[in-house]
Amino acid sequence: MQELLLLIIAYMLGSIPTSVWVSKYFFGIDIRDYGSGNAGATNTFRVLGSKWGTLVMIVDMSKGAAAALLVFLIHKYAVTDSLQRTNLMIGLGLAAVIGHIFPLWANFKGGKGVATLFGMILAIQPSVAGCCVGVFLLVLYLTRFVSLSSIFSGVAFAVMILFIFNDDSTFYRVFSIAVALMLVLTHQKNINRILKGTENKVPILKFRDRRKHRRRRND
Repeated sequence: MQELLLLIIAYMLGSIPTSVWVSKYFFGIDIRDYGSGNAGATNTFRVLGSKWGTLVMIVDMSKGAAAALLVFLIHKYAVTDSLQRTNLMIGLGLAAVIGHIFPLWANFKGGKGVATLFGMILAIQPSVAGCCVGVFLLVLYLTRFVSLSSIFSGVAFAVMILFIFNDDSTFYRVFSIAVALMLVLTHQKNINRILKGTENKVPILKFRDRRKHRRRRND
């Protein structure tokens, strides 16, 4: 019963529609009516800029981390580091991700859950999350495609759990594969736009573009 209650709370946490509330309160618009139509950090970066995109990303990550850490409210999990605790943390994190994708507070139309997913991984295994961040930032720096960065970091997550860290939890291993597949499948439209050259790049790293422009002009 306690576990079920925490799963419900985790879903409600995930349902907080950060980008929707930010766009409506500060800009008088619904972020879902612009850009890709998703209520996530990537679309917020694209529509509202890096300042608000960063804010939304941090809050959405915090939702996943907070949901996973709810496990410590149950005494038997708080005092014992076990596979059962890891499995419940994954379940709570997934509940938050589902809440983000199908938010109760925003007519069940949310984002893709990448930032929330990362937040739960950060709470469960910070070292793995750090490696995923490294992959994400590297791909983002090279391409400025958040979608492509998300896909590569998801694949890297599966590789680390299955081969590098070789985690003992079967549930965690299956979950890592599911994450990689989910990120590829949910970004099909983005992949198609990248292949066609129509995918929008996020408005970050502009200093790099200005520097390249100056170099071309001086050559």
